[in-house]
Amino acid sequence: MRVVVLSRSSRIPSTGRLIEAARARGHQVRCVDPTSLQLQLGARRGRLVRSYKLMRTPELVIPRFAGNVAAFALPMVDQLEAQGSVVMNPADAIGVSRNLLRCLQRLSSRGVPVPRTVLARDSKALKSLVSRVGGLPVVVKLLAASEQRRVMLCESMQSLEAALEAVLGLGHDVVMQESIRPSQRDLQLLVVGGRVTAAVHRIAQPGKAARNLGQFDRIERATPSDEVRSLAERAAKACGLELCSVDVIEGKWARVADVNAMPSLPELELACERDLATEIIERGEQLVAARAPKSKS
Repeated sequence: MRVVVLSRSSRIPSTGRLIEAARARGHQVRCVDPTSLQLQLGARRGRLVRSYKLMRTPELVIPRFAGNVAAFALPMVDQLEAQGSVVMNPADAIGVSRNLLRCLQRLSSRGVPVPRTVLARDSKALKSLVSRVGGLPVVVKLLAASEQRRVMLCESMQSLEAALEAVLGLGHDVVMQESIRPSQRDLQLLVVGGRVTAAVHRIAQPGKAARNLGQFDRIERATPSDEVRSLAERAAKACGLELCSVDVIEGKWARVADVNAMPSLPELELACERDLATEIIERGEQLVAARAPKSKS
């Protein structure tokens, strides 16, 4: 099977793990930088060109690129799917997951509970906005798509006002969410093929707000409840994602805080002591096999 990992570099740890797992299973695998491709459209069907040659259509494509190239890369994902590749995560689903507010709106409209959230642009309405998310402390997140969410924990009205004035003054849009309380747990679950395959409990020092695994002080393997497991699987389905991580706040009521279409694998593998990259490749094999025409007996 020909596999393409659509990523800027094979040296990126998660990309490297997928390439290693695919080769171990005997597949022809390449890392293709999406910015190295040219999309040509015209009277005929669209086509992709790489290094001045038509790009051969792979059987399986795994998108793994940062938010700063997403606007360019997503049409390439669409084109590969149109040419017949099996794509783990279509472009539209990746686009939804990249925008936090759109993602939360999608989840909410599908009946998946999310944290109390407001879209903030007017810092003068601080008191009203804070009350709508349950009071201080609150978490402020930038909406701009990036490799990791930009997150600030504000424990006082003064710190919140300063944070909002700074980011809004730079032209960024933000959302404000209720923060995780001491009685709640911050879980991240990996969903592959519609089912949870791994879960971790992420622990940060008091006063720190983090949404990237590398920013947490400790990451421990977790055994999620049936409710949390079902919630993560529903979130992945609502977003149309074959592969993703789902951040869940577990407390009296579980809620989905975020969905990431391109989860970081090495940290999850280390914490869970699982070869998750191989599980992802195996799911890709199943999808390709299901697409193949049935032979006549």
